[in-house]
Amino acid sequence: MPRYPNSAGSLSDIGGAVYSSLAHRLVTHDGPVYPLHVGDTWLEPADGCRMEDLKVAEHPGMHRYASPQGVPALIEAIAARVGRRTGVEVARESVLVTGGATGGIGAVMGAILDPGDEVLVLAPYWPLITGIIRCFHGTPVEVPFVGPVDSVETAVAAVEHRVTPRTSALYLSTPNNPTGRVFPESWVRALVEWAADNDLWVVSDEVYEDYVYRGEHTYARGIDPQRTFSVHSFSKAFGMAGNRCGYVVGPRRMMSELCKVSTHSFYSTPTASQLAALRALDGRGDSWVAGIKGRYRQLGDRAAERLGVDPPEGSTFLFLDLSGKMPEGGLLGLLEDCADRGLFLAPGPSFGSYPNHARVCFTSAKPELVERGVEILAEILSR
Repeated sequence: MPRYPNSAGSLSDIGGAVYSSLAHRLVTHDGPVYPLHVGDTWLEPADGCRMEDLKVAEHPGMHRYASPQGVPALIEAIAARVGRRTGVEVARESVLVTGGATGGIGAVMGAILDPGDEVLVLAPYWPLITGIIRCFHGTPVEVPFVGPVDSVETAVAAVEHRVTPRTSALYLSTPNNPTGRVFPESWVRALVEWAADNDLWVVSDEVYEDYVYRGEHTYARGIDPQRTFSVHSFSKAFGMAGNRCGYVVGPRRMMSELCKVSTHSFYSTPTASQLAALRALDGRGDSWVAGIKGRYRQLGDRAAERLGVDPPEGSTFLFLDLSGKMPEGGLLGLLEDCADRGLFLAPGPSFGSYPNHARVCFTSAKPELVERGVEILAEILSR
């Protein structure tokens, strides 16, 4: 029980700078900067889907609160979209619009976790997931997955090895951040069915669903909609990261519980952000994706070739194993060498037990900057 001047003990294991401990040098570096540590896009959203396109005359009340669940027209559009993609009908009551996918995952964890409950987290993982679990007094349990797992059998064995009576849920991310891997349908199905056998919830992080370059994305909701919370993002799909708008689709009977958490966390998602998101779902966003997906793939393939790694199957990332390529100072020394030249990478430990890895985002800046940053990294690694 913390009293003044102490903070909650659950925060002690949550890092502050999850993407780069050297990010503060971005503002002090003298010369070009290559910010490859942040998962974002250099592009603006589609024409007609930007904040500058919204006018009060057309949207009276756009600066007022929206319903905590979300703008009704956006909820309807999301339900229709997810229903088409998953093959499972979605009731409007099964949708919650959230402050980004981050707010959505927070709402899920707040609704399903009691203090001390465990969540199996397939690693490497999105850096914020473990902190979110801890904020809701749960315990993240890292499951080494991408790399060690090479079959349905080893996928199930990986989670089976770490399940306990305190396990409440399984979290998976495909297309995966940070590795760029797309999990095969057989793996996703086996994991969801295993979760059902063990009476667990499934939290499926699908924010990169629109960016699959090799293989095919599998929707966990399509396998077991009664236990799956699927989390989606307008940030990643349509270049709207600053708008903070995402959504969760889950079991209808549980969504009022999620709405309790979101209402008491951020109340409602910004109304203007939801209006822009609604425009993105009228076809303009999908056209935007169709126009840039090939460019993303090309950037990822070129970066992978220059760095001597496999091309990404999806997402906007490469996850580099730098073992044997680091200076005496280890990973921090390498990241400092990069920062000296204006290049910033996300350190492997942000994604789990990966002390010799770093993540590169190949869409975070204009292509010429990304390619120059990749070239600098290749030069540093070749020393």
